[in-house]
Amino acid sequence: MIKELHFELSEFQARLAGVKTEMAHRGIDILLLSEPPNQNYLTGYNAYSFYTPQMVIVAQDHDEPVWVGRFMDRVSATMTTYLAEDNIRAYPDTYVQSATLSAYGFMAEIVKELGGENARIGVEMGGYYYPARGHVDLTRALPDAEFVDADLLVGWIRLVKSPAEVAIMRQAGQLADVAMKRVVNTVEAGVRECDIAAAIYHQQVSGTAEFGGDYPCCPPDLCIGERSIAPHAAWTDDRLPDSTVVNLELSGCRHRYQVNLARTIVVGKPSPSFQDLSEIAIEALNVGLEAVRPGRTCSEVESDFRQALARHGIEKESRIGYPTGIGFPPASGERTASIRKGDETVLRPGMVFHMMPGLWLDKVGITITQSFVVSDTGYEPLTTTPRKLFVK
Repeated sequence: MIKELHFELSEFQARLAGVKTEMAHRGIDILLLSEPPNQNYLTGYNAYSFYTPQMVIVAQDHDEPVWVGRFMDRVSATMTTYLAEDNIRAYPDTYVQSATLSAYGFMAEIVKELGGENARIGVEMGGYYYPARGHVDLTRALPDAEFVDADLLVGWIRLVKSPAEVAIMRQAGQLADVAMKRVVNTVEAGVRECDIAAAIYHQQVSGTAEFGGDYPCCPPDLCIGERSIAPHAAWTDDRLPDSTVVNLELSGCRHRYQVNLARTIVVGKPSPSFQDLSEIAIEALNVGLEAVRPGRTCSEVESDFRQALARHGIEKESRIGYPTGIGFPPASGERTASIRKGDETVLRPGMVFHMMPGLWLDKVGITITQSFVVSDTGYEPLTTTPRKLFVK
């Protein structure tokens, strides 16, 4: 059977060792991972199966993680993970959307097998894929275990990427660049918004001549005209007028690693005030990027950016950056560090961020951004699309 692993076994072993070290520090015997990015990080597992209960179990006394999921997805676990067959478990289809059977009860029996009946068990309480009903079923099936919140335990470890991960993210950046180039070439008066979205999806997946892309973990934000002041608007089937603003955020995704990119495109001649705003946004973005270097904090980087904006009488309330890496729906951000006031996370080489200093003011919005990896001396851009306002 084919294997679709994108990292050496030694990389997975190092990741697992790091997680177990943190588990020991917190006194956790068994860790239940419900978040697809964390499952992928520790095992390589990749299939669109996370809409049903799915778990990766890490036990201190067990050499490998144990994947547990729907029976029909067992083959994907065999194809995309390094796990031995004994560590790939599957529940029958009778558990899927059942009113009487709980897949979490099935998982609890495996936890008992791993010595977890009286263990201290960590779960991802803040995750997208850990439902309240699942937690109730687990605690009911394991009444003598102690459950503790281990949300983001793996997330903080994932924040620093290995050289092999950064290499994949460089490819994801190339995918974002070619998708943005396709959009810039597509946008013109009379083109339907939905056709712009279709061009994005086509290019994201077809990729470059050398490699293709994966499905993104979230749709492109295509904010046009009056919706250009809305950060996360959807497209319509309207045609672009002769003069309008297109704010677009898209991504490139390679082996589930996602790199984001946003640009503003103006159809027609931009007003002098909007042209000035674009130059202010670019200036502040560049100041923020130049503030990036190992040893500085996220808050210090944001402060430099904020001061650059303040010189022009503009204030941005929201954060200006978030980390990306392995991405599954519904979001690309890693939910750990943020480049914002008060975040004292210290930058380290290998951290990847999307610096997203979009400005959404009362009547206008503009989005010119840069994804980067923290290098030994500063930052390395992961995309090469010019940081400028595009005019069509």
